[in-house]
Amino acid sequence: MKKILFFAFNLLIAMSLWAEEISLDSIQSGKDSVSIGSHTEFSTEKSGKNITKSGGDSAYIKNDYKSAIQIYEALLEKGEAAEVYYNLGNCYYKTNDIAKSILNYERALLLDPGNTDIRVNLEMARAKTVDKITSIPDIFFVAWIKSLINCLSVDAWAKCGILFFILFLVAVALFFFSKQASLKKGGFIGGIVFLILVVLSNVFASQQKAVLVNRNAAIVLVPSVTVRSTPSESGTSLFILHEGSKVELKDNSMREWKEIRLEDGKVGWVPTSSIEVI
Repeated sequence: MKKILFFAFNLLIAMSLWAEEISLDSIQSGKDSVSIGSHTEFSTEKSGKNITKSGGDSAYIKNDYKSAIQIYEALLEKGEAAEVYYNLGNCYYKTNDIAKSILNYERALLLDPGNTDIRVNLEMARAKTVDKITSIPDIFFVAWIKSLINCLSVDAWAKCGILFFILFLVAVALFFFSKQASLKKGGFIGGIVFLILVVLSNVFASQQKAVLVNRNAAIVLVPSVTVRSTPSESGTSLFILHEGSKVELKDNSMREWKEIRLEDGKVGWVPTSSIEVI
């Protein structure tokens, strides 16, 4: 038993370091942000002017959406932030650019998948799109696992992994050093539980990171695009997609054309210029 616990201890040290690496990598894009109280203030230099998120928020409140869009996009050039993508999506929604509002809501959701405000606004924007695509439902336990993974961001899962690892160490200490049988039993059971939670947290963090890195989904930004059977204008016309539709990139190897898959299983080719990767 001691050999098993010793092996698990060393394994979890490695996993905790992996979790820290995942967390640091995922927040690297936000290294230019400075926390102020319960808010986050972003700033950058462009055209000799200091551009801050509060400036974009002020323009948004004044209904100056064009200026707010310019400020938020300038901030995103320095690094990604869910809050900025969310506000940018709101600006595009207010200007009735539904496709770009969906694009930015989706990007915000990638960084903060548990944010209900983003999800609500995204559904409102999707309701205004022309194409109503019915997705193929997942098996119930697959849907449940996806929902569980998406309830927290990659940073949050990585931090949970570190927290559960610390609790695992406490449980191991109780098991080895406590003289009371009840505490030894509690330490043993707790160690197993926290071991499982550490593994799951790191797996979920890894899944979230993979989604952020791969980014194999896109949004149609043109008013309409004909999906063809082959990567050519001479290919057979299969169906038409309208702006705001979300597609999965099935084949991303070509420059001018991309093979896509819809949520209902339909596949085809569209010009690269008609879509933008989330």
